[in-house]
Amino acid sequence: MKLIKLLIFLIGFIAFAQPSWKEVPNLTTANTPTNGGPRFDDVYFLNKNTGWAANGWHAAVFKTEDGGLTWTEQLNEQQLNSNGLTGDFYFRNVEFLNENIGFLGTLFNSASLLKTIDGGENWTQVSNITPQPGPICGLNTVGSSTVFGCGAYSEPAYIIKSTDSGDTWQYTDMSAHATGLVEIKFISETIGYAAGKNSSGAVILKTTNGGNTWSEIFNSGIAGEYVWKLQVLDSDNDIIFGSVEAVAPNPGKVIKSTNAGASWISNDAPDSILQAVGFINENRGWVGGHNTGFHETNDGGQTWTNLNIGFNLNRIFIIDSDTGFAAGTSVYKFTSEALSTETFDGIHGGNPLKIDLNKNPIDDLLEITIEFQKADNLLINLHDINGRHLIKLTKDIIAKQSKKEYKFDVNQLSAGTYILDFHHNLGRVSKKFVKK
Repeated sequence: MKLIKLLIFLIGFIAFAQPSWKEVPNLTTANTPTNGGPRFDDVYFLNKNTGWAANGWHAAVFKTEDGGLTWTEQLNEQQLNSNGLTGDFYFRNVEFLNENIGFLGTLFNSASLLKTIDGGENWTQVSNITPQPGPICGLNTVGSSTVFGCGAYSEPAYIIKSTDSGDTWQYTDMSAHATGLVEIKFISETIGYAAGKNSSGAVILKTTNGGNTWSEIFNSGIAGEYVWKLQVLDSDNDIIFGSVEAVAPNPGKVIKSTNAGASWISNDAPDSILQAVGFINENRGWVGGHNTGFHETNDGGQTWTNLNIGFNLNRIFIIDSDTGFAAGTSVYKFTSEALSTETFDGIHGGNPLKIDLNKNPIDDLLEITIEFQKADNLLINLHDINGRHLIKLTKDIIAKQSKKEYKFDVNQLSAGTYILDFHHNLGRVSKKFVKK
């Protein structure tokens, strides 16, 4: 009887100790959000204890040294403005070479890369890149002194590289391969991947010579889609996962390669606007997007289970089989620890882009009014009712909070229903209109 009770106890203890995703406590932006939600776009950890989180819309960087139990705000938009970098910032990603040297990518067009040499206490603009890059959507450090960056979801496509810890940089125009890049991942100083889109669809590029030349290894074949995030398994660099962001009614997809990108398997995902992807092995992993929280798979992406936690996920950062962090409406930790139950429930927010179609149905002129709450980047694309990309209507850089009107002649369109895809810093919004 004692043996049976001991076995029951041990089984219960093991089940209880299994890691799961939990929201970290004590992490809020300087200003309680009233619109847009406190979207954290990125997390980066040097080890299980020391890491950083970048809030996008509210432009703030936080640091933890105890595995996410407590956080210190190190940087915000007000500090940048007081130091002479005036304007509206959106922090997209954060990455560190070591405990002192780190980089912050922003979607602010004239100050898109910031650097720290004291662990995030102070940040300065990197201004010695020629030409000065636009929005930076991806950052990656590799080795002791090499840094890569890429952009932009809002076009054009480029890669920046430093081999001396960010002291000097080289810029590569990637327009021959892509129209926009979102993610960059290197497994060594020579072998790496870049992901985004080109005119044919969501694309992944590969280099074996440190970025001197690139070749296309994946294309979704559906224009308007992006490969948004990439993960190369630390335990087996031949295994690569990617998230494909689509336009509804097309589904988002999780793609997987087991041979370093030579071939790919594609499975439908739970969200069209899929972004975050993270796996602890070839079979078990998680995804999430603008409209979902964590979904889990234990069969490499063939089936998914909604875990009913998290929202608006953009990054999943795996440390090992028992520890990971993710960025979304809040920051989340994959752990067997018991964390505080304090949450942001009910503060998911909406997309702060207010879009009005002045007439619907329309005859020959499509008129759109958009209210921008702060500086932004905007792509407006036209799709048919099945989600097939027809044409890019405009690319626009918004310098400050404003209301703008857009007019497009659609006389050439046949009668029917169409989808407008508005892609900006915080996400994607779709609107339907009817052409008479």
